Amino acid sequence: MTGSTTLSISTGIAERIRKHGAETYPHECCGALLGHDPDIDGERRRPREILDCLALLNRRDDSPNNRFSIAPLDVIEADRVAQAQGMELIGWYHSHPDHPAKPSEYDRSHAWPWFSYIIISVRAGVPEEMTSWRLIDDRSEYAQETIEIHSKATAQP
Repeated sequence: MTGSTTLSISTGIAERIRKHGAETYPHECCGALLGHDPDIDGERRRPREILDCLALLNRRDDSPNNRFSIAPLDVIEADRVAQAQGMELIGWYHSHPDHPAKPSEYDRSHAWPWFSYIIISVRAGVPEEMTSWRLIDDRSEYAQETIEIHSKATAQP
């Protein structure tokens, strides 16, 4: 990945992610981001576009308040849902209860390059800042993505 990237998301999908974070508080929520990535040969001509999201169950039993885990079958199902709707699985989202919307070292060590990672900070049950990140190819750090929120209609679950 080179340079700054932009992630386009509708207000409706952003609100669904925020609501999921509030509903699961004080535990982390998690889910899949479905859409399109117009990146052609490393030249970003348009923003990566989130067209739908899929709420997933946090499979983490030992510390769900500060960690999340997505089962392999959930990844397969998210990819299947994306393909059935003519989209791609292009990222993941999760919440940080009572912490900033910045990736932790744990997040970095468990992330994959190319995917977008939206993080929503939820303080005392109230969703706050939403950020997006992409792990650089050598996996050493994240690059922050700019989030463009628009009012375009979106797919519903």
